[in-house]
Amino acid sequence: MKTGHRTLLVAAAVLGTTTFLRAQGPADPSGHWQGAIHVPNQEIAIEVDLTRNTAGDARGTFSGVNIKGYPLSDIVIDGAALTFKLKVDGGGAFSGKLSADGKVLSGEFTANAGGYILPFDLSRSGDARFEAPAKNPRIGKELEGTWSGTLEVNGAPMRILLKMANQADGSSTGSLVNLDQGTVDIPVSTITQTAANVTFDVKVVNGSFSGAVNAAGTELTGTWSQGTFSAALNFRRDQ
Repeated sequence: MKTGHRTLLVAAAVLGTTTFLRAQGPADPSGHWQGAIHVPNQEIAIEVDLTRNTAGDARGTFSGVNIKGYPLSDIVIDGAALTFKLKVDGGGAFSGKLSADGKVLSGEFTANAGGYILPFDLSRSGDARFEAPAKNPRIGKELEGTWSGTLEVNGAPMRILLKMANQADGSSTGSLVNLDQGTVDIPVSTITQTAANVTFDVKVVNGSFSGAVNAAGTELTGTWSQGTFSAALNFRRDQ
C-alpha cells in the first residue's frame, strides 16, 4: 500500500499518542514549530502546534505529508525534555529537548515500522495555530448517534467509528476514529445533509465521505475517498 492511499487517518509523515504532563521547570513548548525529519538524502517537512491551559493540561497537533492538524497523543514534558507520539499507520514517537533559549526543539524520531531512528529539528515561529471547531448546519435525528463501519484497503479491514451530534447552539459536529490505527478522535470538518443524503469532509487527512441513510435510520452506506484512493464504507448504527 502506498503512503497517502492507505486508509482513513493515514499519514505519510509521522506521529502518535499525546498526554502532556506539567513541566517540572520553566520550559514551555507552547507555540507553532516548523522544521523537518532528516531522512538520508531527503528532508520531510513537518509542523507541530502545542499549547497548555492554566491547569497545565496540554494538547498538540501534527502536520506533514497528506495530514494537517492531526491530534498528538502521550505528550510528556520533563523540564526541557519533551516526548510525544503520532498514532497512525506510518507514525512513531518523538523525543526531543528544548534549547536554552526555548527557540529550538531537536531530537530523534523513532518510526513504528522498522524502528528506524531519524534526527529532527524544529524552530518556534509564533503562537500555536489551531483551527476553530467547525459549525455545521443542524442534522436530522436519523443521523445523530454513533455508527460503526469497516473500510477495506488492499484486503485488510479497518474498523471505523463515526459520531455525529447536534449542539445546543443549533450547529452539528462529528468525529471519526480508526480503531485499528490509534483510536484518535479526528474532527469532521463539514457535514452537509440533503434529505437522506449526507456528505462530510475530514480536512485533517484530506478525506471525504458521501452516502445515504436508510429510511429506518439504521444504516449509512456510501464511499470514502482520500487522495486517489476510494472504497465502499458502510456504517450501522450503534446507538
